[in-house]
Amino acid sequence: MNSDQTSYLLAILAHPAFKEGEHWQTRTFTAEQTILEEGESTSSLYLILNGRARVIANIDLGSDKTIHPGFKDLTQHDVFGELSFINDQPHTTNITAVSDCKIAVIKSESLEQFLNSHPEHGMPFYKEMAKLLALRLHTTNTKAFSLLAWGLSHQGVNEHFD
Repeated sequence: MNSDQTSYLLAILAHPAFKEGEHWQTRTFTAEQTILEEGESTSSLYLILNGRARVIANIDLGSDKTIHPGFKDLTQHDVFGELSFINDQPHTTNITAVSDCKIAVIKSESLEQFLNSHPEHGMPFYKEMAKLLALRLHTTNTKAFSLLAWGLSHQGVNEHFD
């Protein structure tokens, strides 16, 4: 989410009925510290207040070989953990602090209750969340298709087409 998109989330954090310490908390992470681990269930949504973090995957290459590529760097006002927030499933990647970070950790249950009680915040929030997910899906599809094309070309499949 960009700053326009996260303005709704920042407004929720500033709302007097959505209290820091009760519904959300600020956590500080040092550079190279793990923020989220793949497979972990946190039932939270995360917003970077300052600093930079990196999305890192664990890719098993077989024969006891695993690589850990960084997919994307996240900066101020970027949101992560949205899939776990929406479907209450474990996280699919690791998030590691690249620099010292201050992160708002928002309890999913508290946020859902607040949005149900304050529909004037709910619709804009979910609309921006849908935009974020659509953008991330589009980016993922583009990368997947490029990798597929590279793999097919690398295997010589293109020699069968004129």
